[in-house]
Amino acid sequence: MHTQVPPLAFRARPRAVEDLLGQEEAKALLRDFSRGAFRSAMLWGPPGSGKTSVAGIIEGLYPDAYVTIHAVTAGVQEIRRVTGMADKALQKPIVFIDEIHRFNRVQQDALLPFVENGAIILIGATTENPSFAITSPLLSRTQVIVLKALGASIIEEILQRAMARDEIVASLGKTVSPPCIAAMARAADGDARAALNMLELALDAIEAKHIDLDDLKGLMERPLYHDRTGENHYDLISAFHKCVRAGDVDASIYWLGRMLEAGEDRLFILRRMIRIASEDVGMADPNALRMAVSAKEAFTFVGSPEGEIALYQTAVYLACAPKSNAVYLAEKNAKRLIRDTGTPGVPMALRNAPTRLMKELGYGKGYVYAHDDPEGALTLNYLPEGIDSAELYRPKGAGFEKRIQEILDAREKAKRAGTGSYRKTPRGGG
Repeated sequence: MHTQVPPLAFRARPRAVEDLLGQEEAKALLRDFSRGAFRSAMLWGPPGSGKTSVAGIIEGLYPDAYVTIHAVTAGVQEIRRVTGMADKALQKPIVFIDEIHRFNRVQQDALLPFVENGAIILIGATTENPSFAITSPLLSRTQVIVLKALGASIIEEILQRAMARDEIVASLGKTVSPPCIAAMARAADGDARAALNMLELALDAIEAKHIDLDDLKGLMERPLYHDRTGENHYDLISAFHKCVRAGDVDASIYWLGRMLEAGEDRLFILRRMIRIASEDVGMADPNALRMAVSAKEAFTFVGSPEGEIALYQTAVYLACAPKSNAVYLAEKNAKRLIRDTGTPGVPMALRNAPTRLMKELGYGKGYVYAHDDPEGALTLNYLPEGIDSAELYRPKGAGFEKRIQEILDAREKAKRAGTGSYRKTPRGGG
């Protein structure tokens, strides 16, 4: 459009508190700044939610005290140079650091004493969860301001405002239909910057004086927002896992599709499916684990995109399978028992006796070979001395675990008949 001017997304940024749409928590911070009540803050939100706009409004309020550090290029020396201005400045420096999550621990520690003693006011902006990306000492000395993805109606208002107020846009003499504006707002998926970029592209690329919905074909395709290592990455896999656990097939397919469309690592998803097969399905359907492992093999063999159908197939299977977390709980019970009892020795009857000396010392003595004498084998205590009994695995009675419960009950009945000792309650608590 105009190569020597900033892009529309920059020109359309709000310049005053009242121009910022949505983000009430951020507005409260700005109102405090406007009356001289300063505090360090972390602006946390997805791309295009207004973090840089909030910082820009603060810059407009205090241009002489405002300093920007670029986290991608700045080192500790740059931090020390800026913080060194604090002693000479008439007003506390307001230091804005975009993408502050890119600072390593050393860089963040270099900021800490200046934030702690109030020598500078720190405004950090990040798309990453501050709990993970910012060191605890620095985070505890700032207020986290959460900026949410903007709703489509707010983005529509931002686009309409840009059409009405921007001089360069007005000079083009073009109009954009309301359905077209609404479509751009939806396609932006909460990102105001992306919506403004789409509008600018449409005004530049489409020759018609009036732009309608049909004119936008091919101009609104943009990748879904997805941070492969941050909170969104874990939120999506968590949503998928919980929907499979609850047996909601359609929701499971949706969240799987969201991850695949956003470019998530397919093997990461498959690893979680294998975990679900053991943790949430378990012995209620032993075939679930085979299914998940087979899906991994199928995808590895076929690759994308054809192999992704195996992931959908497995997601449907896992969601529909009977559920039991009995094996998952058995693992926890075993760890707790081991923690509580230490490492008592292996009973002599169960020890390996490959040499004559070991046999003479009693290794393997009293062992009953279960294939030859199944009833006699029941009389042995298979746990270490001091652990008389341990009911670690308790079938839930779902799917195949009904049959497992029958097997365990039959073994318990046979043991009682052979030795006279028995538990007073059936396995699983009756």
